[in-house]
Amino acid sequence: MNSIYIHIPFCKSRCKYCDFFSTTLLEKRHEYIDALIQEWQRRCVDDIATIYLGGGTPSLLDIEDLSRLLSTFHFPLSTEITLEANPGDLTLEKLKVLREIGINRLSIGIQSFRNPLLRLIGRRHTARQARLAVKWAKQAGFTNISIDLMYGLPTQTMLQWTIDVRRAIRLGVQHISCYCLSYEQDTPLQQMLEKGEIRPASERLQNRMYQYLCRVLQRNGFEHYEVSNFALPGFRSQHNSNYWNSTPYIGLGAGAHSFDGSTRSWNPSDLNTYISGICSGSLQREKETLTPEQQHIEAVMLALRTKEGVEATLVKNRIDKVAYYIQHGYLRENNGRLIATTSGLNILNRIIEDLI
Repeated sequence: MNSIYIHIPFCKSRCKYCDFFSTTLLEKRHEYIDALIQEWQRRCVDDIATIYLGGGTPSLLDIEDLSRLLSTFHFPLSTEITLEANPGDLTLEKLKVLREIGINRLSIGIQSFRNPLLRLIGRRHTARQARLAVKWAKQAGFTNISIDLMYGLPTQTMLQWTIDVRRAIRLGVQHISCYCLSYEQDTPLQQMLEKGEIRPASERLQNRMYQYLCRVLQRNGFEHYEVSNFALPGFRSQHNSNYWNSTPYIGLGAGAHSFDGSTRSWNPSDLNTYISGICSGSLQREKETLTPEQQHIEAVMLALRTKEGVEATLVKNRIDKVAYYIQHGYLRENNGRLIATTSGLNILNRIIEDLI
């Protein structure tokens, strides 16, 4: 079975923390959809398990363009089809039509329920729009809804975070993804940080926020199945789980990555280069073939992020480090697998570095 990622790079405005490839050249949308369809027709495969439309802001697309794009894929009814969405783009009417054209999972980028924080990080929706988007999605018939939250934001307090988490639970969604803010190079937030206009959250506060998040979501029935992801039983993200299991996938669109099990390739991160390359049949993809050592490192790194952990035999050469982390409560062993505890997930990067 194959997973398909479709990159929709269009945004009305860029969030201040984002370093993904995106563009505000909205007039290119229809031309871009034509190119995506052509790319798929050339790379077409059978047995599609998941389709994920990410961005950018896929919810900016017209229904006609989304419908035209999805109609080129032939997939079973069981296929998970996810659309990333900005709450400000969603209405009850649009959500009903999204459901009709085949979208059966939403990933709504809420990030915070506090308007000052939303403005600070450059989000264009409001807290009210976020709540309404989830309400309308349910009314439209969506039964698989994920939301994104962020913590460790400048000025964000522990009290504000606890309120955001509890509001998220009350929305009654099936999946919650939570990410700690990272300051990426050349983003507006990084520049604000360098100028002293904002101060980063302390590591201690970030850890407290994460510990609280894990504890409260699990008390409310959410399975902590990956370091940043929580799902009610039966609602894990199938698409993202394939990434963490090192399952091959195909990426369509400008800047999109593909992986066949040993080779990673990616399209150019430039809208005009991508479109012209597809139309002329001369698109050049960069490629990287992973060595056995690199494949081993990725397998350990990805597996340790998950609830299932990594096979102990994959890190048998680091037995002293394994013993240390088990002794201090950062790892536990279960049926021949090493699994990071909640405390271990707090220092996961350090653990991974020591074990690979």
